Amino acid sequence: MEIVLVIMVVGIGLGVLLKKHPKIIKTAEYLTNWAIYLLLFLLGVSVGLNDDIIKNFENIGLQAALISVTSIIGSIFLGWFIYTFLFKNKT
Repeated sequence: MEIVLVIMVVGIGLGVLLKKHPKIIKTAEYLTNWAIYLLLFLLGVSVGLNDDIIKNFENIGLQAALISVTSIIGSIFLGWFIYTFLFKNKT
């Protein structure tokens, strides 16, 4: 756990020092995107290797869809609520 925190702090420090270099920022964004793609691919491989997940994919998929839909509806409602009561000009 400590190594994760150290890496994060070093990354923040480098980010602060290098934020005025657009070429480095663009390269970091590019590498970040590819790191995310790699992690998603490896997550897919891990799911594919897990027999329990594959056997229960129908139930898990239904639960995931339900969670996704309710999260989207909740986010839309909360965004509307915050906009209406905090940001909309009242005349």
